[in-house]
Amino acid sequence: MSVTPAVRRRVTGWPLLVGLAVALVAMTVLAAGSGQLAVPPDEVLGSLLHGLGIDLGPMPSHPQGDNALWAVRFPRVALAVVVGACLAVAGAMLQGVFGNPLAEPAVVGVSSGAAVGACAVLVAGVSFLGNFTVAAAAFLGGLATTLVVYLLARSGGRTEVVTLVLTGIAVNAFAFGVIAFLTFAADPQAREQIVFWQLGSLNGATGQALAAVTPLAVTGLVIAATVARRLDLLALGEGPARHLGVDVERLRLLVVVGVALLVGSGVAFAGIVGFVGLVVPHLIRMIAGPAHGVLLAASALGGALVLVSADLLARTAIENAELPLGMLTSLVGGPFFFWLLRRTRSRQGGWA
Repeated sequence: MSVTPAVRRRVTGWPLLVGLAVALVAMTVLAAGSGQLAVPPDEVLGSLLHGLGIDLGPMPSHPQGDNALWAVRFPRVALAVVVGACLAVAGAMLQGVFGNPLAEPAVVGVSSGAAVGACAVLVAGVSFLGNFTVAAAAFLGGLATTLVVYLLARSGGRTEVVTLVLTGIAVNAFAFGVIAFLTFAADPQAREQIVFWQLGSLNGATGQALAAVTPLAVTGLVIAATVARRLDLLALGEGPARHLGVDVERLRLLVVVGVALLVGSGVAFAGIVGFVGLVVPHLIRMIAGPAHGVLLAASALGGALVLVSADLLARTAIENAELPLGMLTSLVGGPFFFWLLRRTRSRQGGWA
């Protein structure tokens, strides 16, 4: 009996998703227990279960262990999961809608626009939405920038991918000029916060920060789930997709909004973290194939796993010091992507 492509995708997709989920759970437990105050994995699980009202497992033996987990470690690990998932899914959506594996949030201006919005709020010292102010400003900045890129690249009722990317590069340059001006004009405290944006870090993770970004992240992930099937049809080409009932321009606009939500929530408290949205979706596509139902879900899990692992390394690689997260992902992600590029082209002769 022959196996249909859909069944083949399910057979190869579910083991990957389960494996990534198990690895993510194991890494989050390890990351939560690692640091200057070490907590064994069974005590991490016990503290988490007791916090959820389940009287099971041992509590941390150190007097400050439980407080350290709930005040610092759990919010940081949870924010790493959210940010990593958002960046990876945003990259997968952009690669799918533009048919280009090199597309990522930074290319079309989402990251730089979101950073401009967040930095402007920090320099101005405004707080119109309380804990949600920075996240809202990052989202609005990313959305405004990507809409400008989208409208400038649109001609004759269509959006050419090459024009979009080139416009994104130009707008990115302008956005980074604005960030440079804000850095020059800011007071010393705000200047330090802007530098934090440029380097990327989860050092500011709190329960309030997690509560601020989660609604935006969930909304963006829901949008990603709703466009998965249409992205599969778009992979056939714009003409066939239109014949199959896909409104390509509306789909691109919806993806832009979803990516702005995801990246805005990601950079709001973590700053600019590079290469997660570029490498993770491409690696998942090599393993699981191009079907976006599996690709987006696996990218979310893979992005979360990568960022939790990277943050653990950033916190523990040097004693009594913390490496900038964005610097670390760039140092690791750049060479890895070069290897990925050469491997893909040598085995497949292109971007299959």
